[in-house]
Amino acid sequence: MSSSDPAAALRVLPPSAQPLSAAARAYNLQLTRIDKLRSQLAEMEALAQQHRLAVHTAVDPLRRQLARGQRTLALALDEHLQGKLLSRVQADTARALLCQLARSLAEAGDTAMRDLHDRHSPRTLARLKQDAADALRQRLEAVLGEPLDDGDHPLTVEELLRAGMARLRREQEEAQQLRREAAQAKRARKKPGAAAHGAEQHDADTLLRRLFRQLASALHPDREADPQARLLKTALMSEANAAYEKRDLVALLQIQDRAALADPTAVHQLSDQRLASLTLLLKAQVAELERERAGRQSALADEFDLPEGVSPNANTLLQSRIDQTSALEAALAQLDRDLEQLDDPVRLKRWLNARRD
Repeated sequence: MSSSDPAAALRVLPPSAQPLSAAARAYNLQLTRIDKLRSQLAEMEALAQQHRLAVHTAVDPLRRQLARGQRTLALALDEHLQGKLLSRVQADTARALLCQLARSLAEAGDTAMRDLHDRHSPRTLARLKQDAADALRQRLEAVLGEPLDDGDHPLTVEELLRAGMARLRREQEEAQQLRREAAQAKRARKKPGAAAHGAEQHDADTLLRRLFRQLASALHPDREADPQARLLKTALMSEANAAYEKRDLVALLQIQDRAALADPTAVHQLSDQRLASLTLLLKAQVAELERERAGRQSALADEFDLPEGVSPNANTLLQSRIDQTSALEAALAQLDRDLEQLDDPVRLKRWLNARRD
């Protein structure tokens, strides 16, 4: 089996001087699509890991530098607020700036900044978070049309977002499934071969079940006396259970091949009817992998804060890092200018007046 093409041993090869049948071509096509989708998922995960490392190396140091500067600015404003230098309006502006900085830093885990915020704000961070959670709950429940169960404790904003998005995704998936089933039923009514299609599906289910049972019988670890062989069979049996649970025909066939239980020429001897049944299983795998790819793209776009409608790829992730770096460098430059204003009372007042305006 070729390492660059894991399903190569599962493909039907053309007999000498004869073209492949339509059933064999359809079967091979689905194997190719599965290989491509799995490769895309692996590439996506590798790209995500590379992006995380690049962010950790190039972006996170700038974030930490900005947080240190913001902390310095917040503490300096606190010190000025304890004196009599500022007018009431200037003090209100300084207090609002301090609370904004302290809240951002506290939400990143700085407990001292949380205390500083609560000392200057009429509402504590805990109260602000609860108010935000209550408002979000109302909006989500209005969209969903039903309450979000929080069990024995109130949900945070993050938990509410996760719960609400999970509920929305579940409803969307259920609606999509109903549409797929309706479309399949409609096609079945139109097709004169609907009965044959149903027979193929039944045959496919039977083949899948039979293959799993053969593997379970051959790989049962309790029937193996040799300890090393028992460990191998236990691992393969675990993989087979997971593959059968997901109706992953390719994985089951590959396990059969790895366990040296398969006849290398068996797939070439299958009838077109059997190949059509296997193709149904492969098409279902293709659909599941496409859903997995879409879900993974969405999750990574959320994780990396990509703009709406932008998918994660090498170019978009590189641009995201460039944009983040530029924004952080601009924020650091502005922070340096702000800190310079705090050393002189006249400039401090002028700066606060400008910020208020």
